[in-house]
Amino acid sequence: MPNLPRLTVTQWLICIIAAIGFAFDIYELLMLPLIIKPALASLGGLGPDGLPLLVPGSPEYVQWARTLFFVPAIAGGVFGLLGGYLTDRLGRRRVLTFSILLYAFSACAAGYATSLTQLLVFRCLVFIGVCVEFVAAVAWLAELFPDRNQREKVLGYTQAFSSFGGLLVGAMNVLAAKVALDLPAIHGGHEAWRYTLISGVIPAIPLILIRPFLPESPEWQRKREAGRLKRPSVLALFSPELWRTTVLTTLVFAASYGIAFGAIQQLPQILGAQRVGTPSEAGHGAMIATAKAAVGEAVAAAKAAGQPELTAGQRRQIAGNASDAAVAKVTLWQEVGGLVGRFVFAMIAVQILSRRTLLRVFQLPALLFVPLFFWWISTVLGNPDTLIWIKLGVFVAGLLTIAQFSFWGNYIPLVFPLHLRGTGESFAANIGGRVIGTAAAWFTITLSASTPPSPARIAVVGGCVAGCYVLMGAILTRWLPEPKEGALKESET
Repeated sequence: MPNLPRLTVTQWLICIIAAIGFAFDIYELLMLPLIIKPALASLGGLGPDGLPLLVPGSPEYVQWARTLFFVPAIAGGVFGLLGGYLTDRLGRRRVLTFSILLYAFSACAAGYATSLTQLLVFRCLVFIGVCVEFVAAVAWLAELFPDRNQREKVLGYTQAFSSFGGLLVGAMNVLAAKVALDLPAIHGGHEAWRYTLISGVIPAIPLILIRPFLPESPEWQRKREAGRLKRPSVLALFSPELWRTTVLTTLVFAASYGIAFGAIQQLPQILGAQRVGTPSEAGHGAMIATAKAAVGEAVAAAKAAGQPELTAGQRRQIAGNASDAAVAKVTLWQEVGGLVGRFVFAMIAVQILSRRTLLRVFQLPALLFVPLFFWWISTVLGNPDTLIWIKLGVFVAGLLTIAQFSFWGNYIPLVFPLHLRGTGESFAANIGGRVIGTAAAWFTITLSASTPPSPARIAVVGGCVAGCYVLMGAILTRWLPEPKEGALKESET
């Protein structure tokens, strides 16, 4: 950061803990699309044929998939709004710390779930922690770095670690699939999705070590000690001065999330092989081939070692882990693209003064590319030679979509006053992004339901749903308020 004050040791610690929080925010959110298929197959029971009852496209699968995507989002939105209020009442640092601990240990507990109801409860707790953490971290960073250019860069680069979270969860899923059989058994099995969930406890470790060295927001602390900190109120967000800002930021924030959850996060359902070895198998040709090859190798290895023939359940688990690992490798391209997009955003955020123009740099290309890309995927699922082009397309889609997430961390602190900053951010991020935005997954899963499952149908519907969301965002951005020069400083006086 040339010509800017050098960061102190304390400021570096602040950036590190915020980056960890942002990384594992996305780590937890992107975990569900990776593990939902094997989790539902494992916890949903088996039919008379020994195969899972819950498979993509079946009515029961659709019901539980919608529930796991949307109910935690509602819980996160409602309690996240409360968390924003507590951020303004109790302080940024305290709420940030406990929110990270909540979602880390809830994610670990989810790995030991023995029923779909338990999994749902723990995912709700994860979402609550994640939704609160984002709000507290953004308010905290914005107030600790009063210089505009330094603040833009700090927020931009720390939020870029969200994409490292996406890379980490994809890599962890691949690793868990490869070493699952060598890890301690959980409830008598070695299912990769359980180990992936348990890995969510990782952010709690550095947090416990660094927490004593973290300062509170100086402006928040100063006003509280002076008795001049106004009491936050959700109703104040809809005052004559703020209602337009609140409504527009909420809806355009939702549009950004809708692209991701309506289409991009459905890729594991589109590409993954289903019921390998049966007439109803579906998915991308390369994934089906990978799953069959893994089963063939395991059968040959067991035979060569003189071991008993693999049971149907063991074959299914091996095929599922192999398919999940192959899909996770594709989703890594999305996160690499998102990481590039976040760094591009961080570099140009200080160059483009108009916030509306900055958002449109990513918004308008996404409006054209994402729907067309997912329509194209629906036409090439049976061709294994198209996998490299799907990876490149996912890279571009991730770049255009995830970069928009960084926009909100830089924008929202500038349009809400200090005593409402956490509450306002929470309303836009949680009601807009986590509830209205993630509802895109509910629409895609519901509208694409069919028997037998049709990955091509999921791809087409996902592209249409994402297209509707980004079109809404592109239209509403025209009226998005432009922050005034020095808005953050003025809001603290």
